[in-house]
Amino acid sequence: MAPQPGRRAVVRVPVATLWTAPEAVRPIDCPALAGSPDVAAWIAGMDRDQLVGDCVLTQLLLGEPVRVTETRPDGWVRVVALGQPAAKLGADGYPGWLRAAHLADPADADPSSPDPTDVGPAGPALSGPGPAAPAPAGTGPAGPGPAGSGSAADAPLTVDVAHTALRAEPDGDAALTGVVLGTRLTPAGPPVDGRRPVRVPGRADPLWATEDDLVPLPAERPEAEKVLAVAERLRDLVYVWGGMSTDGIDCSGLVHLAWRRYGITLPRDADDQAAATSRVPLDAERPGDLYFFARPGRRIHHVGIVSAEPRGGRRRMLHACYLTRRVVEEELPADRTATLVGAYRV
Repeated sequence: MAPQPGRRAVVRVPVATLWTAPEAVRPIDCPALAGSPDVAAWIAGMDRDQLVGDCVLTQLLLGEPVRVTETRPDGWVRVVALGQPAAKLGADGYPGWLRAAHLADPADADPSSPDPTDVGPAGPALSGPGPAAPAPAGTGPAGPGPAGSGSAADAPLTVDVAHTALRAEPDGDAALTGVVLGTRLTPAGPPVDGRRPVRVPGRADPLWATEDDLVPLPAERPEAEKVLAVAERLRDLVYVWGGMSTDGIDCSGLVHLAWRRYGITLPRDADDQAAATSRVPLDAERPGDLYFFARPGRRIHHVGIVSAEPRGGRRRMLHACYLTRRVVEEELPADRTATLVGAYRV
């Protein structure tokens, strides 16, 4: 069924890119627009300047829910990304443009399960300035906190490797490649020979994932240091403006994705992340906390993850760095220290 305004849909490809406008895309973006997008090839084909083109807003992972608000006959749809809160842009989530071919009807994901886009009456956004709270049990893939209801056999799963492939049969060839860390999957039965059947949007039959590549979504909040450990696995990953996958990522995308791996939904952008977390006194921060940065009189523009306890006024963080175009762990240089707003805790 084609996406319809006012209805919900889910992402059917491993990584779908959300754009500012259909007219903003560039020739270099063709691999990301294909019916089966090749995000890795798209990123590999861009030069240093193209990596930070402001035509990209964010990216959505396989199974992420959207609300369709407008359709065009040329295959573009305007949507709101319900799993990526953005308070300054709209209460429901992050608005932007997707290719219609990257979406499927929610019922195609798992007709027997609750609507994965049902995030409850409060919506997906976290309240601030208090700490992010776990979702009630059973919120499911789009909820704002850990999902842990149901038996172990049908508990939601998340991808815990940089990339994995889904197969049509347990011992068959890959039917869907490039599924990335943090992707949430619904099991469709018990494992067979190290493969686990999972529901995939847009496909009538389950696909098979390597069982060792998946972990259950936790029922309890993770320690911040565990989230930091996930982010550290992305060290040296290329910086891409709006990136939110293990193919390329930006500063707030790194924070969002690392917490997403543990079932916690933080806002998508750095300024909204600051509003949804709790400030802690400088020198009281711990590894896994967040540093936010802003120039005088301007809104927050950057976020990093505290990677070590401060010592003698010296601070370290892991972050997706615009300047180096990489995820790096480093001591805060003087220019970063000069724009440091403070430390915050999820």
